Amino acid sequence: MADAAQRLQGLFTQLLGAPPPVRVRAWDGSQAGPPGAPTLVVRNRRALRRLLFKPGELGLARAWVAGDLDIEGDLYTTLDLLAGDIWERGEDARTLTQALRDPEVRAAVRGLVRLAGPPLPPAPPPEEARSPRPHLHTKRSDRRAISHHYDVGNDFYEIVLGPSMVYSCAYWKSPDSPDSPDSTLEQAQHDKLELVCRKLGLRPGQRLLDVGCGWGSMAIHAAREHGVSVVGVTLSQEQAAYARKRVADEGLTDRIGIRVQDYRDVRDGPYDAISSIGMAEHVGADRYLEYAADLYDLLKPGGRLLNHQIARRPQRDETTYEINPFINSYVFPGGELQPVGITVTQLERAGFEVRDVESIREHYALTLRRWVTRLEADWKRAVQLTGPGRARVWRLYMAACAVAFERNRIGVNQVLAVRALESGESGMPLRARTWN
Repeated sequence: MADAAQRLQGLFTQLLGAPPPVRVRAWDGSQAGPPGAPTLVVRNRRALRRLLFKPGELGLARAWVAGDLDIEGDLYTTLDLLAGDIWERGEDARTLTQALRDPEVRAAVRGLVRLAGPPLPPAPPPEEARSPRPHLHTKRSDRRAISHHYDVGNDFYEIVLGPSMVYSCAYWKSPDSPDSPDSTLEQAQHDKLELVCRKLGLRPGQRLLDVGCGWGSMAIHAAREHGVSVVGVTLSQEQAAYARKRVADEGLTDRIGIRVQDYRDVRDGPYDAISSIGMAEHVGADRYLEYAADLYDLLKPGGRLLNHQIARRPQRDETTYEINPFINSYVFPGGELQPVGITVTQLERAGFEVRDVESIREHYALTLRRWVTRLEADWKRAVQLTGPGRARVWRLYMAACAVAFERNRIGVNQVLAVRALESGESGMPLRARTWN
C-alpha cells in the first residue's frame, strides 16, 4: 500500500507540533495534506536520511541541493508558509534535544528511521563549502569564502543580475509601482549607485575607494558620472578580470584601478570617500571594529563613508546568534549579520560620526524577486553553466531571502558616516538628505 506521504505527514506533525501547511507527495506516489496547497515533493528515501543525519535546516538544504526534495507550486508561497514552522519559531522554541525528551517525538523519529531505510549517511552535495572554522575571518579564509561565492562564472551572474552587474539591493524610486515600464531593474540599480554617489558628495578630482567592488559597476558610475578617480578592491579573481575589461571598454583606465586585494592591505590613503556596498556582511562580528577603524584611517578628515549592509533582527541574548546553516554551507561561508544598532555603535567606536541611516528593506525584496525571475527565465543555460545543484542553491537562497525581507526577518541599511575635522566640523549640509 502506497502510504509514505500519510506517514510523513504524521511524523512531521509530531516533530513540528502542528500539521505541515503544505501537501506532501512521496516517492511512492502517495499524497497527503491540505488540498490546493503547494506540494513538497520527497523524491526518495535519501531525503529522509539526510534529515536524520543532519536534522534541521542543513539536512533540508542538502536534500534540496541534491534534488531529493522539490516544490511544486509557487516557491514564494511555499517558503512563506514554511517560515512560521521552520525559520520563525522564536527563541523560546524547543531545541532538538528538548524535543527528543518528548516520548511522542521520539516515537516519530523512530518512525522516520524505519521509513528512511538503511541508516547510511548520504555524502553532502559537492556544492557544500568545506569550512570547518568559518568564523576566524583570516585573509586566507576570507579569500576562500569569496571565491566559493563569486568565482562561479561571470556568465552565470550575467543571467541573474542583468546588464547592470550590480549584486546588491537596487533602489526603486516608485516602489508602489515597480512593474511600470520605466521601473526596470537596470534603472533601479542605476538609481542606487547615483544615490550612493550623492550621499558621498562626490566631486570631480576626488579619490574614491570602493571596498568590495564586485564587477566594477560602482567604480564606473562614479568615475563616468562624477569625475572622480576610483580604486576598487575585490578578493575575486573572476570579478577583477571582468571589471577591468568593463573599465577598458568604457575608456576609463586612467581613472579607475581594480585590484585583487584585501581591504586590510590598502595603504595608499587618504581617500575623499569610501563606498562599501554589500561587503561588510563578509567581515565577521569579531573583526568589525577592525574593519571600521581601517576605513576611518583611510579617509581624509571630512571624508565620508557609505556603508550599505544587510542587518538581522536583534536577539534577547546575542551570544546565542548562529550563522544560518544553509547560507553558511552553500552561499556565504562565514557570512555574519548583525543588528543595525551594533553596526552604528562599531562605526562610532572607530571614530566616525554617523549622520544618516536609511532602511531600504522593501527594495531588496523587489530586487531579489527580479533576480529569481531572470534565473528562472534562463534556467537551462544557468544549469549548463554551473550545474543543477548550484543553480538550485541560488534559486532557493534568493527566493528565501526575498521572503525574509518581506517578513522583516532581515533588513538592509545605508549608513552614512563622516570622519569629522579636529574642529568638529563635518562638512555635511545642515538639512538632512539634501546630499549636496
